[in-house]
Amino acid sequence: MLGPEARLAVARLAAAVLSVRPLVEGIAAPVRVAAVDRDAEPVPGGQPPAQWRALRALLARVARRTGVSGLVLSGEEAYDDLQVFERVISERLALADLLDSVGAVPVDRLGEVDSVVDTALRESFDGLSRRGTVISADGTPLNAYAAGEGEETVVLVPACGMPAALAEAWVRYFARNRRVLTWESRGLFGAEGVGEEQATGIDAQAGDLFAVMDHHGASAAHVIGLCGGAAIALAAAAELPSRVCSLSLWHGAYGFGENYPMTAHQQGLIELMTTAARSRTAAEAVHAAFCQAILTSTPADVAHFVLYPYASPELLYRYCRLNLGITGTDVEPYLDRVGLPTLVVTSRDDDIAHPEGSQRVAAGLPQGQLRVEPHGDHISLFSADASLLRVAEEFMERHRVPAH
Repeated sequence: MLGPEARLAVARLAAAVLSVRPLVEGIAAPVRVAAVDRDAEPVPGGQPPAQWRALRALLARVARRTGVSGLVLSGEEAYDDLQVFERVISERLALADLLDSVGAVPVDRLGEVDSVVDTALRESFDGLSRRGTVISADGTPLNAYAAGEGEETVVLVPACGMPAALAEAWVRYFARNRRVLTWESRGLFGAEGVGEEQATGIDAQAGDLFAVMDHHGASAAHVIGLCGGAAIALAAAAELPSRVCSLSLWHGAYGFGENYPMTAHQQGLIELMTTAARSRTAAEAVHAAFCQAILTSTPADVAHFVLYPYASPELLYRYCRLNLGITGTDVEPYLDRVGLPTLVVTSRDDDIAHPEGSQRVAAGLPQGQLRVEPHGDHISLFSADASLLRVAEEFMERHRVPAH
C-alpha cells in the first residue's frame, strides 16, 4: 500500500496535471517539464538516479491516467532551455516539491497510483462538470459545461478565450443548489490548425449563450458576465430579455462610441490585438511581444489558465478577433433595452478594465445597481472568496421571477 505521504504527493500531482491540460493542448507536443519548485528553483544537484526514475515514471503514469498526453520530464539543467509555456507548466507542476515523496512510490507499485488519480479526477473541475458539445446557431461547435442541479439555472458567461476551469470557484459555489451552465469561447478550444473562419462579432457570441441554454432546456436563467463576458451578457439581455431573470456584470471590459475610458493595460493590449487580428502572419510577428506583456501582469497561480489563448500564433489570431468583436462594439445602444434588474460590479483600483466603463453602464441601465469594491480586477475575480460570491447570490435571490 502507498503511504500517506506518497498518496498526498500523487493527489497533488494529479490535480496539477489536470489544471494544465488546456495549456498543454494549446502548444505542440511534446511538452518538456523541468523539476522545479513553485518559485522556479531547480532540484539541488546530486539526487539519486532512482529518485529521477521514480519521478519520471510517476509523471508518465499520472499524465496517462488523466488523459494529458505529451508531458516529458527533462534533465536537471533543462529549465533555462524551456520555452515560456513549458516554464509555466513546470512551475505549476512543481515536481521538485515531490521528489522526496515519490521515492516512496516504487515502479512496481505504480498500479496503486491509479485509484488516487481517479479520486482526484472525481474531485476536479472535470469531475464536477459534465462536458458536452453544443452547436451554436451558425453551426459553430462549443465546449459546454453543466454542473449541479436545482430549479434555478445560472449561466456564467466566460472571460473571452479562457478555459472554463478558470471560473471553477464560481461554478462550485452556485452548483451547491442550482444548475450552472458555462462554455468556452468559439473557435479557440479543440481547434486543429487553420480552419474555417467563425463569426467573431458580439452578436454571434451572445448567440452562443442562448445555444447553451437551449441545449440544456433552460427557458430562463440568472446570467453572470465575467470580464469580457459582461459585454456578451449585456448584448444577450438586450436581444432576449425575457430569457434573463437577473443580470450580473463583473469587472466588464466595455466598448463605447466615444470618450472610451481605458486603462493603460487596456490601451496597450487593444493596440497589440488590433495588429494581431489583421492576419495570421501579423499574429505570428507579434506573438512574442504578447507573451512578454501578459506574463509580466499575470500571477503565477492562474498563469496556466490565462496564457491559454497566447499559446500559439494561431490561437492568438483567433483570440484577438474574438476580443475585438467585444471591445470594438459600442454597448451604449444596449443599455435602454435592458430593463431587467442588473448588478454592475467594479472596484476603485481595477487597472485592467477601467472602472469608469462599469460606472457608465450602470448609469445607463434603467434598473442598474452599481457596486464598487475597494479592490479587485479581472484576475482576482476568479479567486473570489465566499463573501463576494454571496453578493451575486443575494442579488439573484431578490429576482427569482423571469422578466417579461
